Amino acid sequence: MGLVGYKNAEELAASGYVPMTAQEALANKIILKIRDLKSKGYSKDEALSLLFPTTIVDRSVLESLVAALVGGSHILLFGPSGTGKTSLAKELWDLFPKEVYSVKGCPVQDDPMSVSDPKYWGRVKCCPSCELRFGLPDEDFDPARVDPKSVPVEVITLKEGYGLARVQGSSEVFPDNLTGVYNLHKLEEIGDPTSAQVLEPGKLLQANRGLLLVDEVGKLPLGTQNVLLQALQEGIVTPAKSRETFPARFVAISTSNLRDLDAINEPLNDRLSNIYVDYIKDHMKNRSIIDVSLGREVHEVFFPEIYHHAAVFVVESWRDLSVDIPELSEVGSNRTILDTISRSIAYAEIEGENDVTKESFEKGVRDALYGRIRARGGDSFLRNEEIVREFLQSNLDLSIERGFRIYWCTFFKRDLDSSVSRAEKLVRSMSSGTVPKGGDGDLLRDFITKIEKHRGPANEEEMFGLVASIMNTMKDFGCTE
Repeated sequence: MGLVGYKNAEELAASGYVPMTAQEALANKIILKIRDLKSKGYSKDEALSLLFPTTIVDRSVLESLVAALVGGSHILLFGPSGTGKTSLAKELWDLFPKEVYSVKGCPVQDDPMSVSDPKYWGRVKCCPSCELRFGLPDEDFDPARVDPKSVPVEVITLKEGYGLARVQGSSEVFPDNLTGVYNLHKLEEIGDPTSAQVLEPGKLLQANRGLLLVDEVGKLPLGTQNVLLQALQEGIVTPAKSRETFPARFVAISTSNLRDLDAINEPLNDRLSNIYVDYIKDHMKNRSIIDVSLGREVHEVFFPEIYHHAAVFVVESWRDLSVDIPELSEVGSNRTILDTISRSIAYAEIEGENDVTKESFEKGVRDALYGRIRARGGDSFLRNEEIVREFLQSNLDLSIERGFRIYWCTFFKRDLDSSVSRAEKLVRSMSSGTVPKGGDGDLLRDFITKIEKHRGPANEEEMFGLVASIMNTMKDFGCTE
């Protein structure tokens, strides 16, 4: 339900409206959302996951993040590349309550109570533009002397530049990018210091009453970090060429990789609740990243579930190596898993194939891993490429076998009652390259259809044939996993 419109601050106050800071509004939204989900029968863990539906991270990360936000903290998400840190930050914006009451015409979307309610003004002062508009001439601003009827109110939807600001960490992000600029030439031209055209809000003022997303905060110059620190400490910012301070009340969500942590100003880091986001250890959760990120749409080509698991196992095996080479830091990211899927499908489409063959899959894995090597001059790239190539030679076939085992063990235990003799007989009957009809063959057909139906193609016999050809390489018919 959207907010009800009111003409002025007097009507708004009479409605029982209680103003909240951005941190309070987000905390309130989270608590109400979790209560609502629990009332519908979801467990606490399920409710936490539903707050961030498109990001797969460990439950402990979500628990720490939500507790910090409800407690009113600003956040630093740090960890290896490709673990979902930026995705989590973006999903917080999806969660953030976006409709707010604002002073009509205010350049930084002041809450009307910051102008006319002495109690709230004591917590969050209004901007200098609103002070000039609604205060008495030649007197210090006093909200108790403001006529609430004179403060026009509008409902606005927070959006990019008005309640949401993004900063990409870089040595070229100077303090002015965050503070903004008081345009003296425009002031001279217009003659009205309260005009929204005079102030050119920087990222901190754009984020007022909303969310500030800072990616790779450690890459910001020290002077720029100090500007951010002041805003977090005092909730204010002073634009360049201005003698006035403006409110900058927002929730800051920052990210950092491990190598840049030491570059973060210590006082700034102290203002952030540090949450470590590591790679997920659970294979099935890693497998679910594919469905959550790419959806379960029917592809033009058939991509067997065995290869989906294999793509995940390849990346998990790379992570286990703990290769400490900066140029290879992205090879083990979640993005590599997703790249493997899209590249494999692309190779099948280029070849005009209806399904992802082992050859297409191997090319897709190779390209996905090579494509995450950070290019450097000299022999470094070639050496890193050699490291990845040697890794694939040792791990690719093993990963496919492990993917097959997950697939087979589910069927073996559930439908064949863990009978090795039935399994051996069934697999040997597939020597023709297709799944037989009747008996256990029908059970396998039903199993394949249920698992693979969202993978396409429409020709089921091709689907059965491809799975049969993979299963026909089996040497061990039982299952110990």
